[in-house]
Amino acid sequence: MAEPTLWTTIAQEIEKDISAQIFRSGTKLPSESEFAHRFGVNRHTVRKALAHLADKDLVWSKRGAGVFVTGVKSSYRLTQRVRFSETIRASGRHPSRDILGVSLQAASPDQARVLGLGDGALVHIFHGVSKIDGHPVALFQSAFDATKFPDLGTHLQEMRSVTQALKACGVDDYKRTSTEITAVVADPVQANHLRIKPGDPLLRTKSINSDLEGRPIERGLTFFTADKVQLVHNDDMSSN
Repeated sequence: MAEPTLWTTIAQEIEKDISAQIFRSGTKLPSESEFAHRFGVNRHTVRKALAHLADKDLVWSKRGAGVFVTGVKSSYRLTQRVRFSETIRASGRHPSRDILGVSLQAASPDQARVLGLGDGALVHIFHGVSKIDGHPVALFQSAFDATKFPDLGTHLQEMRSVTQALKACGVDDYKRTSTEITAVVADPVQANHLRIKPGDPLLRTKSINSDLEGRPIERGLTFFTADKVQLVHNDDMSSN
């Protein structure tokens, strides 16, 4: 076997630090200059090591901002009671979300069909970015019947939680009744929110959540980054 080059040795050392969570998922790495000082090399050598780690999807760079840790792939279980925060906390990691907006708009044909709405019906749209350990892993959008839940938009803005907002509207529990999974590619807007490149693979889920009497109350659409999230299907999920 060929002797490892200096830059491959540096890449291996940085990868060990990532695996040991010295550099945690979503955090910014030290600068090229700091790494060059640490390893006693020039910045060009460090740049080659970081490029190698980027090829392995362990880090990603943003012009003018630096290099960030991508992190390990997370398993996300699709069960009847899918709750993002609970699922991620159960894996020992930290969930968070950035809310991009809560709005009132006309239902799309798909939303109207799933929620049993007529032409021109209005829905509350709740959308944002889900994160694990501070790193964006999914874009989500949820639609709810605005006539059935007139105050839901206000509760979503205040509580920033679908589960809590629905409870405030009298829905104490709900369950996932179907999920469709499709492989797609990221458009420029999605890529910007998820800190990936346009054309990178995404896993799109289209789901229906229903109350305990089986009445659909939410049409969900989520785009997961395929290199960071592994979707695991459980037997308690009903097929669509």
